[in-house]
Amino acid sequence: MTQTVDPNTDYRAVGRSTNRLDGLEKVTGRTRYAGDITAYGMLHVRLVLSPYAHARIVSIDTAAAEAIPGVVAVFTAKTLEMAGAGTSSRSQSPLALDEACWCGHPVAVVVAESEAAAEDGAAAVEVDYDPLPVVVDPEAALLPDAPLARSRSEDEVSEIAGGGAHAAVSDEGAEEEEEEEPLSQNVSDKAHIKKGDIEVGLREADVVVERTYRTHPVHQSYLEPQSITVVPGPSGLQVWASAQGLYETRSSIAKAINLPERQIHVESVPIGGAFGGKFGLLEPLAGAVAYKLRRPVRLVYTRQEDLLAGNPAPQAVFKLKLGAKRDGTLVALQAKVIFDAGVFPGAAASFGGMILANTYNCPNVDIRAYEVLTNKVSTGAYRAPNAPQSTFALESTVDALCNELGVDKLEFRRKNALREGDMSGFRQRLPRIGLVECIERIQQHPLWQQREQQKTVVPDELKGWKVGIGVAVGGWPGGTESAAAACRLEKDGTFTVVLGTVDLTGSDTSMALIAAEGLGLSVASVNVAHDGTDTMPYSGGTGGSKTIYSMGPAVLKAAQDARRQVLEIAADMLEAAVDDLEIEDGKVVVRGVPSKNVSLEQIANSSMNFGAPYAPVYGNGRSAIANASPMYTAHLVKVAVDPETGKVRVLDYVAAQDVGYAINPAEVEGQMCGGITQGLGWALFEGMEYDENGQLLTPTLMDYALPHSQDVPNITPLLVEVPSGRGPFGAKGVGEPPVVPVAAAVANAIYDAVGARLEQIPMTPERVFTAMQAE
Repeated sequence: MTQTVDPNTDYRAVGRSTNRLDGLEKVTGRTRYAGDITAYGMLHVRLVLSPYAHARIVSIDTAAAEAIPGVVAVFTAKTLEMAGAGTSSRSQSPLALDEACWCGHPVAVVVAESEAAAEDGAAAVEVDYDPLPVVVDPEAALLPDAPLARSRSEDEVSEIAGGGAHAAVSDEGAEEEEEEEPLSQNVSDKAHIKKGDIEVGLREADVVVERTYRTHPVHQSYLEPQSITVVPGPSGLQVWASAQGLYETRSSIAKAINLPERQIHVESVPIGGAFGGKFGLLEPLAGAVAYKLRRPVRLVYTRQEDLLAGNPAPQAVFKLKLGAKRDGTLVALQAKVIFDAGVFPGAAASFGGMILANTYNCPNVDIRAYEVLTNKVSTGAYRAPNAPQSTFALESTVDALCNELGVDKLEFRRKNALREGDMSGFRQRLPRIGLVECIERIQQHPLWQQREQQKTVVPDELKGWKVGIGVAVGGWPGGTESAAAACRLEKDGTFTVVLGTVDLTGSDTSMALIAAEGLGLSVASVNVAHDGTDTMPYSGGTGGSKTIYSMGPAVLKAAQDARRQVLEIAADMLEAAVDDLEIEDGKVVVRGVPSKNVSLEQIANSSMNFGAPYAPVYGNGRSAIANASPMYTAHLVKVAVDPETGKVRVLDYVAAQDVGYAINPAEVEGQMCGGITQGLGWALFEGMEYDENGQLLTPTLMDYALPHSQDVPNITPLLVEVPSGRGPFGAKGVGEPPVVPVAAAVANAIYDAVGARLEQIPMTPERVFTAMQAE
């Protein structure tokens, strides 16, 4: 499939910055989320969490909890009787059966008439635990003599982090390991990614740089915690879930309680943030409780439960070796990659390994990737899953290699960057991409052109601090999924686009712009509506930077189909040829004879009334884009480092990103600024810390540090438009790339400032100060 619209056209709707359709309702507090839904006789659910990172469950005594006034029921894995209990699927087996495997593992749920009673009941459940050996360090978990994180069966399957939204880009390109290694049974997946001959490449290299990097688990830190409301009815369950995919939610609940999917009715509801963390974590559990009791239930995580029993981004370890010739040609990339999946498989380590090989054209690549289980909460997706970790390691090493070679750091990246026609890290020939163009935009920016002078410009309160400027690049391979949409004419002459996507990032506004362009109208004439799973057109989960890319073409086709129907009706009413008609200001007019016209309201009334002579206008659109459009970005950052404390202040940030075509430039820039802010969290603040017994040391927002408004610098987004051959109007995804190179860019700037190479994120003042002292 190729795009049907010329990206050089002067459009009337797309390409213009537009306020979000839902902006007013959200800022005025009128938006209702999953946790705001109420129903008569509603019950409240509270979790009982294991205080041990690994323990055998000897017994669970629920009598005291059940005696508390207001408590209706207490369920364990055995009494709730979910179909998938005891399997390796965390969503299908949400309660520990015989073995608690991380600190925070739910072992029971208490259901009560009030939240207070549910909390009292949860505190009263008595569980007898027999502690078992704990493994927390992923490198230790890899060793043959490591204790097992949990009991395992041979038929376990891996649930890919992020569900279907990312599966389309995470199952290609890695070879199965061809030789036996002495590894622990904690290794849940492994892959060997090869190209060329790594030994030849290392011999050819004039300079070889080798480094080891470590990252921490990072929570998605959405504003709205995990939430769901379920109401039983005569035909099944009515569900309002804070989830990124409605059909996925329906399927997971139906599977858990052995009901046909048609009996699960999932309604669309706004989501207060997700970033990949809301793909079916607690929906089957809540569905099973409501189905068992035949009463409405609501389950809303507390912030502590979200940190203890959510699904954060995985911890990772990288041992990376790069080799290059003296002229700056990259010739060797060797790596050992370990991703910590927590208790359940699904960290997609091979995907993280392929990301390493997805930026530069290197003839000799040898990457061994391992996914290991530990006694920590199992992981999920977080904005560009695994890419921030891999890119931190890769781009930090590239920076060190450039220092050893004595070459310009941006020119090295430009010279070795992947281009159209090259083989990607995912073993696919690349379509037209904009990596080189992004690098060139950064090369031209005054912050880079005048970098030595810029180092002398600092606020008065930072006099004496060391200033550095760093760069990094990165990208995201992109995702695909089939989609469908509808577009109908209303009686007031406006149009409604019907979708099944979840609007996380202003995508509804972009869909309205696409539809308006297809209809030939202003965006004010278009409304976007979300049906439930009973009636909505098919849509996959919202994530993977594929929403506009996959759903946009379906919306455009639906709008064009609706426009065709409108013009056919108008042609008959005006006794004119369809080709002579156009839509202007709510009317269909005969080109060149504006007085000869019929309003859209008249057309609607002639097609939606008793005895109407015309069929209702109802456009349909479908799309199935099989190939992704990879997207890349280049970042430039200025930091100041206090040499006495190691504190880092980010002073200025510039990001050039290939967006294909910006459907709504304001929203694209917002996505870039938001992703960079989250990347600063990865770089400097965020990290889930565990002690040797598997106890989470950062279980609240008093302990888990997040960037504040004063930590976010001026951010300059530069939109580079290298049109996709498949996306609507040439658009590509934009959500994932902004977070990817941030930590590396900041680390490289710190090195430029103080000469210390940080090899672990977050780069806290203590770590920065320690690194400075080691130099």
